Amino acid sequence: MRGRLLVGAACVVAVGLAVGLVLALTGGGSHPQRSSVRVSGRTTHRAATSPAGARPAAKPTHVNVLATPPSSGSHCQKAAPTVAEQQITHPQWLSGVTITEYYPAPESWFAGSRVSAPGLNGAYAADWLYSARGLAMEGDGVDRFGRRVHIAQLGSTGWVNAAGQPTVPVCLGKWSNGFPVWLIGGWRNARGEVTFPVASGGWSNGTGVRTLPYGGVTFASESSSPLAYYHSIAVDPRLIPIGSRVYVPAYRNLGGGWFTAQDTGGAIRGRHIDVYRPPPPSPTNLGRYMTDQRILVIPPA
Repeated sequence: MRGRLLVGAACVVAVGLAVGLVLALTGGGSHPQRSSVRVSGRTTHRAATSPAGARPAAKPTHVNVLATPPSSGSHCQKAAPTVAEQQITHPQWLSGVTITEYYPAPESWFAGSRVSAPGLNGAYAADWLYSARGLAMEGDGVDRFGRRVHIAQLGSTGWVNAAGQPTVPVCLGKWSNGFPVWLIGGWRNARGEVTFPVASGGWSNGTGVRTLPYGGVTFASESSSPLAYYHSIAVDPRLIPIGSRVYVPAYRNLGGGWFTAQDTGGAIRGRHIDVYRPPPPSPTNLGRYMTDQRILVIPPA
């Protein structure tokens, strides 16, 4: 189970939107104002955009985990009404499905100073470990040596926005107090905002004047589960049983379109599946986001 989902707060769409608007959560994410448009029935590739007539800027090598989109884009008044779903017990087509993607976060994208990580030997980029664009949200990652690492326990922690204020998911892509950038622990500057030491020297957002505990967060080597790129998906097991074979027509040219339901998470609810894919070449590439899709679900015997 991915760490971001264990938190019960990590919403793929929320992070994607934050990331897209942010290399403008790239800060541990990558968001220079990316387009993240919901397109019914077709694929939307989320990537950074440049003003018309402007020369495309060089792709950033690091994510800016503290950048956030406008607060108006991150709030909703109340959660959308929950649609009662019954677990699928026989092969059937399911319509109205939202498809997102996730991948192991590469440490090479992050610029924070290296700190010790409970459960691991050595030291790792702080923003890779604890930001909403790193292991804390994605659950799995690849360190700078190419080794797989994952969140083992999220303890009692939750998420905070850039101002250091708690925020929780309210509905798909929306958070109670703006998009999250960091786990509740870590460094705060004199204004109470999130900051962290940078490997090249100094601080990301002013000098840290206090440090808060992470509430039992631990890490472990290897992947959290035996997932395969473009063959594994995360699902809501209340609707799609774990072990189900799932055919996704939109991915028929990527691995044949057949997947196995192997992962779960608090942010995957109802008719929403999350496709496990390789890390993109750039942190500004958010991958696909599709709505109103049809999938064929074949539950295990």
